[in-house]
Amino acid sequence: MSNIIDQLNAEQLRADIPDFSAGDTIVVKVRIKEGEREREQAFEGVVIAKRNRGLHSAFTVRKISNGVGVERVFQAHSPTIASVELKRRGDVRRAKLYYLRDLTGKAARIKEKL
Repeated sequence: MSNIIDQLNAEQLRADIPDFSAGDTIVVKVRIKEGEREREQAFEGVVIAKRNRGLHSAFTVRKISNGVGVERVFQAHSPTIASVELKRRGDVRRAKLYYLRDLTGKAARIKEKL
């Protein structure tokens, strides 16, 4: 029985997602349906958490919009995600960057990995 479930899960996994980790800056393009129209909306920010659970994998992206911190959790293998683009690699020592929520301005910057 579990073989059938594993096979169904494997069929739904996406292969077009780049390899990224916490601290990286990414652009996630999300498909949004408004009535009859469908458009793509870009969400650019820093990955503060990544949860690797196969089909149920998720990642959290944080950005500052008009001086307000906005976080959004994306399901990695969701069909609503059009694309994920890696902008820059960040050099951090933690797997979860929840401490960035309390930092403002220059203190919230992340060094770039060379």
